Amino acid sequence: MAGKIKTVYICNQCGFESSKWNGKCPSCGEWNTLEEQEIQTAPKSSSFRSAPPVGSMNLSSQIKNLSAVDTDEEVRYSVGISELDRVLGGGLVKGSLVLLGGEPGIGKSTLLLQICKYLGESHSILYISGEESLRQIKLRASRLGVDTPNLYLLSTNDARAVSDTIIASKPDIAIVDSIQTMALSEINSSAGSISQVRECTNLLMRTAKSEEIPIFVVSHVNKDGAIAGPKVMEHIVDAVLYFEGERHLCYRLLRAVKNRYGSTNEIGVFEMGDVGLEEVENPSEMLLSGRPKGISGSCVACLMEGSRPILAEVQALVTKSGFGTPRRTATGFDYNRLAMIIAVLEKRAGMFFGTLDVFLNIVGGFRLDEPAGDLPIALALYSGFYDIPLDEKMVAFGEVGLGGEIRSAASIPQRIKEAERLGFTHCIIPKQSMRFVDTSKVNIRITGVSSIKQAFFIVSKKNEEQPQ
Repeated sequence: MAGKIKTVYICNQCGFESSKWNGKCPSCGEWNTLEEQEIQTAPKSSSFRSAPPVGSMNLSSQIKNLSAVDTDEEVRYSVGISELDRVLGGGLVKGSLVLLGGEPGIGKSTLLLQICKYLGESHSILYISGEESLRQIKLRASRLGVDTPNLYLLSTNDARAVSDTIIASKPDIAIVDSIQTMALSEINSSAGSISQVRECTNLLMRTAKSEEIPIFVVSHVNKDGAIAGPKVMEHIVDAVLYFEGERHLCYRLLRAVKNRYGSTNEIGVFEMGDVGLEEVENPSEMLLSGRPKGISGSCVACLMEGSRPILAEVQALVTKSGFGTPRRTATGFDYNRLAMIIAVLEKRAGMFFGTLDVFLNIVGGFRLDEPAGDLPIALALYSGFYDIPLDEKMVAFGEVGLGGEIRSAASIPQRIKEAERLGFTHCIIPKQSMRFVDTSKVNIRITGVSSIKQAFFIVSKKNEEQPQ
């Protein structure tokens, strides 16, 4: 006897199910996220009361002591792209389920097809596509120079068939592109719906764990830029990688939003070219290339992305406002943090921005999130306010407090070493951080400051010493 079909409302953010529609999801609190779907319920047995209870399954024989678990065998695959290996935490772990998301055309499928060229030399790869035909994949592989004999292709939208094929063929690595095109026939909803995405991800997770086969899964993003599907899908997988960057820009950032086998602070930098994605092994040089000379409002900041120090240019344009309310625009930096720094400069340094527009930009598409970026932003605003160019060979980092004090930052030696390697001659750091620096071992002038006034005095004095 077939089950009845009933209508439920499912939240597209957290997967919460409700029998009636609500404007606000009771579980995650998001607005207008409940979507109507029809599901088929299981038939009820009329004699369920008299049915014998189901016996429990005793798994005590499978219990192992922690010391008895064997980890001598190699558990990671190197994918051949050092930037991707860095984000994964050292390589692809056996039996892991990795979710790769990003906007359309950002390079998700290109990156996965490129790693097949290296992995195919010693491992078998099954590439499953629900969006492209085998001929289309072949054409793209030819353009990228991928001709490995160990790459096998399959085009289907049946998630159950995908799982059974992976179990039967037992490839070393599997790639599913994309999860939104997969569907289970027993679920009465279209491909890409909340139920389909959640259950298909669960099926692939069970397949990866049972067969010890790592699986890459490609996912689309919604109109807000987040990975499409319920949030529970991100909890199922082992790692969530996200491609950032504008389509009209050549640079791409690969960031780990979640990683059970490595750090989530590492990033990978790529450049999109005619033959696919190319690694950018030195992002600092890339971000500082084409930097203008003798222009006010420019300062170099050193930000830490995991264990990697990256130098990025901060640009601030301070100009007279043509309206009653001045504009504040920040690209790559938190708007509220910018408003706080401006307020500190007005209160502690006597700089009045009430009639001035302020435009702040972090060059290269990077985002400056850590507090150590406050000092270079304050220096860029000071330079733009008084139209005084700063020293081109100077780099600064430090947190600005509400009292105008400069607080310490982390990873001071690594930042200074990166600045010295790229030819910078002067580094302004918090005075409290001077104890972490051995000045006898570095060939760069280091100045410790305790307040923004002291930092402004140093850069203005340095500017007066320069020949006009």
